Amino acid sequence: MSSNITLIGMPGAGKSTTGIILAKNCSLGFLDTDILIQINRQKPLQKIMDERGHLYLREIEEDEIMKINIDGCVISTGGSAAYSERAMNHLRSISTVVFLEVSFEELNRRIKNFESRGIAKSDDQTFEDLFEERQVLYKKYAHLTISAEGGSQEDVAAKIMEAVEIFRKG
Repeated sequence: MSSNITLIGMPGAGKSTTGIILAKNCSLGFLDTDILIQINRQKPLQKIMDERGHLYLREIEEDEIMKINIDGCVISTGGSAAYSERAMNHLRSISTVVFLEVSFEELNRRIKNFESRGIAKSDDQTFEDLFEERQVLYKKYAHLTISAEGGSQEDVAAKIMEAVEIFRKG
């Protein structure tokens, strides 16, 4: 099995920050698919959605994830990656997929820029609707689920390392 670890979860779950700490602690590279999209498209996620809509952003996200062919990396995905069965199956085949689970109340406390953050959702969808919809998808694709609240991001990274090691020993 690949040494990659992929982090999935809601915006505000700590995928990027925890991912960087995890990569450093495991001597792995780090790849953030949101940043990859922004670099390759030369514009922020919110601008992509403003111009072409949230479904177009999800298409781009799937395309970028399908191109990932690396080993020895922590991959942090955008929160909407789980909408693509194709992308998630690809990530499952090249990595151990970890769902960073955070309660709706905690995410609400953490996220202050919901409207401008570049979150791929329909205009009439509330953050709570999005949360409920995505929880099912994250749990469907994750090899492991780790609580990402009630401790520091260093603590969460340590929990991930331990859980992935146990999982891989099988």
